[in-house]
Amino acid sequence: MSLLSALEERILIGDGAMGTLLYSYGVDRCFEELNLTHEEQITRIHRSYIEAGSDLIQTNTYGANYIKLARYGLEDQVKKINTKAVELARKAAKKDTFVLGTIGGIHGAQALNDTKEEIKRSFREQLYCLLLEGVDGLILETYYNLDELLTVLEIAREETTIPIITNVSMHVPGILENGIQLKDALQRLEDTGSSIVGVNCHLGPFHMLQSLKDVPLSDKTFLAAYPNASLPAYHEGKLVYENKPDYFTRCAEDFRNEGVRLLGGCCGTTPEHIKGLAQGVRNLKPLTEKKIIRKPSPIEVTRNQTTKETPLVDIVKKRHSIIVELDAPKHLQTDAYMEGVKALKKAGVDAITLADNSLASPRISNIAIAEKIKQEVGLRPLVHLTCRDRNLIGLQSHLMGLDTLGIHEILAITGDPTKIGDFPGATSVFDVTSFDLIKLIKQFNKGLSFSGNSLRRKTSFKVGAAFNPNVAHLDKAVKRMEKKISYGADYFLTQPIFNKEQIIQLHEATAHIQTPIYIGIMPLTSTRNAEFLHNEVPGIKLNHNVRDRMRFVSNDRDKSIEQGISIAKELIDVSLRYFHGIYLITPFARYDMIIRLIEYIQEKVPKSNFEEVLSATPHSL
Repeated sequence: MSLLSALEERILIGDGAMGTLLYSYGVDRCFEELNLTHEEQITRIHRSYIEAGSDLIQTNTYGANYIKLARYGLEDQVKKINTKAVELARKAAKKDTFVLGTIGGIHGAQALNDTKEEIKRSFREQLYCLLLEGVDGLILETYYNLDELLTVLEIAREETTIPIITNVSMHVPGILENGIQLKDALQRLEDTGSSIVGVNCHLGPFHMLQSLKDVPLSDKTFLAAYPNASLPAYHEGKLVYENKPDYFTRCAEDFRNEGVRLLGGCCGTTPEHIKGLAQGVRNLKPLTEKKIIRKPSPIEVTRNQTTKETPLVDIVKKRHSIIVELDAPKHLQTDAYMEGVKALKKAGVDAITLADNSLASPRISNIAIAEKIKQEVGLRPLVHLTCRDRNLIGLQSHLMGLDTLGIHEILAITGDPTKIGDFPGATSVFDVTSFDLIKLIKQFNKGLSFSGNSLRRKTSFKVGAAFNPNVAHLDKAVKRMEKKISYGADYFLTQPIFNKEQIIQLHEATAHIQTPIYIGIMPLTSTRNAEFLHNEVPGIKLNHNVRDRMRFVSNDRDKSIEQGISIAKELIDVSLRYFHGIYLITPFARYDMIIRLIEYIQEKVPKSNFEEVLSATPHSL
């Protein structure tokens, strides 16, 4: 009898977690590699689930793809690991046990850098390995990203007619991370060719049952559920799942009452949990009709907060614009800093930009300084937000805090690695990339958190992005710029540029791009400053001419300052010819130097040009 025929007649029991048991045995390595090195251990786990009541078992291949195996240096073992996994499952299986080839999501709960094409190639390789071994079906599980799952489902369905189970995972009950309702996601999977649709991982029985309440039964597909044992606790250095198997026995009938026909377990579940599920549905027939209980309408998302400020992106599209980076102090004395901010406002800047612990060195929180600037000086803050210091939870909390304070301009950047800063023992987080951070901020503008949960109000963020033109291949950097635009970047700030020809090259390379660009200009203070920037700061390069000019006046501090300002003015001259935006970076809190450059810009560009709408393209004159 085929898998689908069996599901027509009765509720089938899947297996539980493979990794949980291996972890409990003290295994802390690539679980899929154990197919080759610990065959008996894997086979014994399969048999223990079958003896507990599993009608089908999954191959130990969740992460047996090129991308994930490469983390362990096993990328050349994809075929061998997948082939052996099917062999071991077949060895353990009884005559009537179905063997499913397991393929896990690449992204998981955390966004990665892998492109869609890389994911496709990795998926195809693993898929072909499993199909060649004649599995009874495929299970695509733990996909938080619906687009990724739809992509791989389309590929799989083109290659085979065997049953395909597609299980999505949710951070919050009933909603996927992009805000789509579970019932709608499962319908899209059915329409794309899935035989069995369902949910697995992250949620325990209680919340998974809540998620399934408004999922209707379908004439074309069956419904699956693989809940976690519970929320994990951390005990004596290990993750522990604490609920008891008899709880699963009590929940089994509830899953049947929601229409589930394939019931198994995910993280934390053991053969005892599976035995509990089997006992719970014993003698129960599958549900053929289900009454949907209409849930209250989702909380309405209100419109964005109104703000009187014209966004920077709109300003720089219409006229020349000057923003200044003046980093928060590394100490708690702020009086001199605030005097500098007041002087810059008086000089006529459009915004103060605040780095987020630049060069991985701690400063006063930029959100605190931003609020102080906003309230005490009345000047717009542009807050930098790095992926380095905060995990996905912290980033979202930070964004909600910024919106609550009415701070709407953000520069989304990756951040310098902690090893280059004052505390090399500190760790970098990097839950997301700068691309993903831009996308997350734009999702907040739709009123949705990363998990798809309603924020109950849309934010009004405008997102700046970093651009580094100091690279060997400018065309590749421009492609990254285009990718950031596709993710939602509204404008760009460049790394400091110290070469006039480079500004012209940047103009030519981005002539097709309508998104505004602020050209970064940083006045040098000394030859030591120049050499440090050139040799030790990532993303900054100075040409020989600039370094020689600074070296020529190295014995005179005042002349060094004047030379630095002179070089900056020359760069400003070229920048104003091609771009609307000037991004002045303050060296060593020397805002007096920056004020001189602002005055120079205002002399070069009449005040009317700062107010009139220009007829040129957004960044080129």
